[in-house]
Amino acid sequence: MNKVLGIILFLLILLVGFIFLYFEKVQFSKEVLKLEILAPDTISAGQNIEYTVRYKNNGNTTLEKPELVFEFPQNSISKESQKRIIKTLPDIYPGQENSFTFKGILFGKEGDNLVAKAYLSFQPKNLKARYEVNTSFNTKIQFVPITFEFDLPLKSESNTEINFSLNYFSNSEADLENLAIQIDYPSGFQFIKAKPQGIEQNQWQIPLLKKLNGGRIMISGIISGQEKSQQIFRAKLGIILDNNFIVLKETSQSLEIAQSPVFISYLINGIADYKPQAGELLHYEIFFKNLSQKPVEKKFLLVTLQGDLFDLDTVLVPKGSFAKGDNTILWDWKDVPSLRFLDALEEGKADFWVKLKGIDAIGTNSGTPLLTLKISFGDIQKTFQNSVNSYINFSQKVLRQQDIFDNEGPVPPQIGSSTQYTVLWQIKSGWNGIKNARIKTTLPEYIQLTGKIFPEDAKFTFDQNSREIIWNIGDISPWVGSESSTPLTLAFQIEFTPQESQVGKVVNLLNESEFSGIDAVTGEIIKEKAEGKDSTLPDDNSIDIRGGTIVENNQ
Repeated sequence: MNKVLGIILFLLILLVGFIFLYFEKVQFSKEVLKLEILAPDTISAGQNIEYTVRYKNNGNTTLEKPELVFEFPQNSISKESQKRIIKTLPDIYPGQENSFTFKGILFGKEGDNLVAKAYLSFQPKNLKARYEVNTSFNTKIQFVPITFEFDLPLKSESNTEINFSLNYFSNSEADLENLAIQIDYPSGFQFIKAKPQGIEQNQWQIPLLKKLNGGRIMISGIISGQEKSQQIFRAKLGIILDNNFIVLKETSQSLEIAQSPVFISYLINGIADYKPQAGELLHYEIFFKNLSQKPVEKKFLLVTLQGDLFDLDTVLVPKGSFAKGDNTILWDWKDVPSLRFLDALEEGKADFWVKLKGIDAIGTNSGTPLLTLKISFGDIQKTFQNSVNSYINFSQKVLRQQDIFDNEGPVPPQIGSSTQYTVLWQIKSGWNGIKNARIKTTLPEYIQLTGKIFPEDAKFTFDQNSREIIWNIGDISPWVGSESSTPLTLAFQIEFTPQESQVGKVVNLLNESEFSGIDAVTGEIIKEKAEGKDSTLPDDNSIDIRGGTIVENNQ
């Protein structure tokens, strides 16, 4: 009987203990001690961030021996130089609240989510057990104010040496230290040299990168591969934190291996696989090579022209005849010696001229114009097509009056004062898209960037040593800037502080700029230049020759 009572008493003690622990846990849940982190939901990489950790005792019991632990996100630098900060706090009385701030800098790629955590442990008065509440806060990297792009040839023949660069530019609020760059070369690339020299053939360290500063890595090597294959170069720019490489930016660009001619081939204006422009005069040279071991005798060469852009009224054939009714050109063996007798491995040629119609002959809703040649040489028949290059309208303006930036400073420019201007680049495209488009220019030594760029996420780089600016545009759709769309635009602000030697002069504010890209249909490199601009601002009606002439302070 005593044994049974003892068991019952023991079970009652256990039950009471469980009930006590249960109510103790409920009493000191998160509702008793409220803990939260306040911080921005989004941020730019390299930007300063401030976390506010706030707590409040919502219960009726004093919380003794409290200890606060705050953990910065993994990809961060704290001003205390510690990722995990521990603070011993005074007792927290009922109703009491307080807050602490923790400052640091976050790093990562666009779209990365970085989590900060806070823990607060305590011991309720008259209790021996310690409790802990915790919370976390997520901040998203919305923008990385660094431009990081290849400047790579668009095409190259196999087994030839190429030279290219990898450019970087920072518009970050903070000076960036311990940066590193890694490049992944395609299998067809053989490294030769780089300037500056890296710690490896594909790795470089950048000790310090300040705001509005940038640079480049120049690389040389041999590229090889099958004709028309794409060789892809990839690179990463990141920061070294706690011996870990944190990626900030990634970029890639392809290079195409060029194609060789065939046994019946032709040149347009002396170039194989030429991509004409609308309105251009074309000189066709048709080559026919005898690949057999026997002579070829008494052959006719017939060419048929197909394409709406051919202006058939301009066809000129020196040693042949043109029939406008069926658009055919005929060369007779009686008139052309190489058609009369062509020995083994010998090559013959025939030629003609024709002009293309202008851009006005093409509607804005049309696709890529095609020029088709159907060639018959005896029993051999070949069809060749040429896509007509798209056109690019690239304009460069330097303005004082515009709606993008507020330009400050005196006009005309004065000695000892700074005057600001806005550079405006605009692009209109034709019937084909453009790939890997970019614009390059150089700033005069006495012109500075202010850091204002629109749009802010433009891939804009500036190398302070060469003074070269590059806008890596990327891909451009057909008919940008036509009646149904707006031109592609970039604006950036420059600043000019005149020197004594420039008094009474008109100065150059921006040098000649060049647009380049690869036609997405023809594969041809498209280039367009825009002339430099001086301080008279020829595109701004608010400035004349007097407004662009440097004056002394007292004028």
